Amino acid sequence: MLTGNLVRVRHARNKLVPLYLDRTDAAWLRTANQLLAVYRESEGRTRGEVETELGDLAQEGPGQLVHQGLAKLLEDRCEFEVAAEVPPDKVREVVFRLAATARKNPSQAFDRLSILTAASSQLGVDVVQIERSLFADLYDEQRILKFANCTAEQLLDRYNVALAQAVLLRCTGLEVRVWNESPARFRQLFRAMKFHRLIGTVHPADGSSYILKLDGPLSLFSSTQKYGLQLALFLPTLLLCKTFDMTAEILWGPEKKPKVFTLNATDNLRSHLGDFGMHTPAELTTLLANLTDKPGVWTLSDDPHPIQVDGATWIPDFRLSHKTKEVFVELVGFWRKANVEQLYKRLKKSLPGKFVLVVSEHYRADDGDEFASGPEVYRYKRTPIAAEVLKVAAAVSG
Repeated sequence: MLTGNLVRVRHARNKLVPLYLDRTDAAWLRTANQLLAVYRESEGRTRGEVETELGDLAQEGPGQLVHQGLAKLLEDRCEFEVAAEVPPDKVREVVFRLAATARKNPSQAFDRLSILTAASSQLGVDVVQIERSLFADLYDEQRILKFANCTAEQLLDRYNVALAQAVLLRCTGLEVRVWNESPARFRQLFRAMKFHRLIGTVHPADGSSYILKLDGPLSLFSSTQKYGLQLALFLPTLLLCKTFDMTAEILWGPEKKPKVFTLNATDNLRSHLGDFGMHTPAELTTLLANLTDKPGVWTLSDDPHPIQVDGATWIPDFRLSHKTKEVFVELVGFWRKANVEQLYKRLKKSLPGKFVLVVSEHYRADDGDEFASGPEVYRYKRTPIAAEVLKVAAAVSG
């Protein structure tokens, strides 16, 4: 992800236009390949060593921000290690104490090696490891264990997506229309929306399309940074769709001036995600496993179809069924009082006795009062309990 100081945009009246890179431009491909060459040889080296080599390649002028942004994305592809057998703070405590004692003896020459040797004796590790561990927790001393390689074209594609993601971090809300996709693609998109626990609604529209209206991080009172990251991580899944239009309301700059950011399929941003569906949130995986392990009268289906509820589309997480009865269950992600109350009222009106909302206190995104609800809502703090969900489902279905 790009940090705010690396974002490059231009202003066209009230519009915000990211300065995307041409993935076929020879100059940018050459820059990408130079940076990749450094990181491909980076395993076993420290951050500081790599940054020094990158500094020799640094550009001046407008290209400097691009150079820094590409390097940041490559750094994100690295796995780092604090190379220390003994905690660095413990090593420093022993070494500095021995050094202070040695300096109090003016008749004896100060010898660095003898101090490190004495420290190795006390800590039970060799002198080489003492020296490596002494400042191993400092940022520049972290060693690169592994680098996930890519091509120059893939790096430029990732940069363009990262620009768009960085803009969305300053979003108050966005609307997306997606059309001419297969049911599997729509289901993948809805699952991604739920996986990232976004606050929003889905509505069917003309021409075999759906409209997604999502809250932005700057519309929330709390969890802003965490929610903004989840919204940014949702974008690559949207980019897998072949036809879509997105309009986002942005508050830009220190003065938070209102701007509009648009994105559609013709911008040719390429997702870096593999097109293999979506993972399931950890708490849902755990709950499904626990429900499956509980023999009883309920049958579980974890792939229910979207349901039209009072003019909107509702995507439950799974369906519990028993003979002629069925109960749809949703684990609510990030939520605000107004959103969860509205959802509850729509479901109460359209699906009485056929739904359960599982709501986590951890994902509350406002400071409002308690929301109005009924027996169809099961609230938890850390982990939803399968037996409690089944108890609620049995009660609401009669």
